[in-house]
Amino acid sequence: MNRVIFNKKGGVGKSTITCNLAAISASTGKKTLVVDLDTQGNSSHYLLGYRTEELESTLADFYAGTLSVSLFPKEFSQFIYETQVPNLYVMPSHPDMDNLHAKLESRYKIYKLKEALELMDDFDNVFIDTPPALNFYTRSALIAADNCIIPFDCDIFSKQALYSLLDTLAEIKADHNPNLALEGIVVNQFQTRAKLPSQLIEELIDDKLKLFKTRISPSVKIRESHSACQPLVQYAPTHKVTEEFKSLYKELKKK
Repeated sequence: MNRVIFNKKGGVGKSTITCNLAAISASTGKKTLVVDLDTQGNSSHYLLGYRTEELESTLADFYAGTLSVSLFPKEFSQFIYETQVPNLYVMPSHPDMDNLHAKLESRYKIYKLKEALELMDDFDNVFIDTPPALNFYTRSALIAADNCIIPFDCDIFSKQALYSLLDTLAEIKADHNPNLALEGIVVNQFQTRAKLPSQLIEELIDDKLKLFKTRISPSVKIRESHSACQPLVQYAPTHKVTEEFKSLYKELKKK
């Protein structure tokens, strides 16, 4: 199952959700891959513990390879790194991907990720982190995915933007990927005692949007796990927010 975590807004928790769901998947014995398409490299750093500039082969090299013909092209597996979490692997991003963007788009390489992932049949779950923009890499992820998860951070601007995101999913589904489905909207940074978040959630439910039942609470443990470069299931396995991510993962399995 290929899942993309998608939102055009930054700071909504895409990388945190991607890495923690992937780590929980791996902890259940599923061979799991994270594909980090965000050139900031937050997911790569979170899982590997160092900046992607230090790596020999990254997604920048993969995409650069699609722009030229080689007699001995690298296998997709050569861009994948094992993490400290058993069964969890990452395909890291690199800042050079920004420089490749225009060339990749003009030469219509938008299906290359989908084609590569289709050849990687030894992974049970793939989680794709995306940049905070609707660009070539985000579209590539949506084309390569089976399901989409949208983080929602409970403010009025996020609600206004949400319907635009749903229009984008519908357009990608109609034009490029008929199998793409919205798996659900995950409410992040949910404060139970605040009135506005509950009000916005009720409005989304009234609009019959697909919300996961699990809400992810704000917690300093999340920032601590970022600093430690350890997903929560490893850094704080019994913490409340870890249990929330486990509950969210169970909801994914039911779908």
